[in-house]
Amino acid sequence: MTVRDLIPWSRQENRLPVQVTSERRADSNPLLSLHREVNRLFDDVFRGFGMPSFSGIDAGAEWPQIELAETEKELRIIAELPGLDEKDIDIEVEEGALTIRGEKKAEVEDRERGYSERSYGRFERRIGLPRGIDRDKTSATFRNCVLVVTLPRTEAANENVRRIPIHGTAA
Repeated sequence: MTVRDLIPWSRQENRLPVQVTSERRADSNPLLSLHREVNRLFDDVFRGFGMPSFSGIDAGAEWPQIELAETEKELRIIAELPGLDEKDIDIEVEEGALTIRGEKKAEVEDRERGYSERSYGRFERRIGLPRGIDRDKTSATFRNCVLVVTLPRTEAANENVRRIPIHGTAA
């Protein structure tokens, strides 16, 4: 494979003469096509690391990752928050939503070597809640950088559940 094979416009079977090539529309410009293709490649590579895409469109990966577990008695939300402490996290429960916010500030200064480093990160996740959650009995634990929020269901929520039997067809 040669470098020429990697360039998208060199693969065309019917190449246009040079004078016709200069009359192409702006959206079919080979340099713009190459630019778009390189951006797409970088987006594909960094999408797996949870980083925003270079094209300005979010790759869909949200941090922190949230895991939901639901039983008849409670709803449990688990979030891994590496590098954060309890004091860095704020949790709010309002009608219909749970909000988890976090902020991390760090500063390292080495006067002997003459450098300093600062880092800052902030996130907010808002999770829609079903009806029948008892906000007053909500609890949260944070251990080994794992946040577990437990939202118990009210008795009225369990009373409104109707089980539907499934009937199979006889063969």
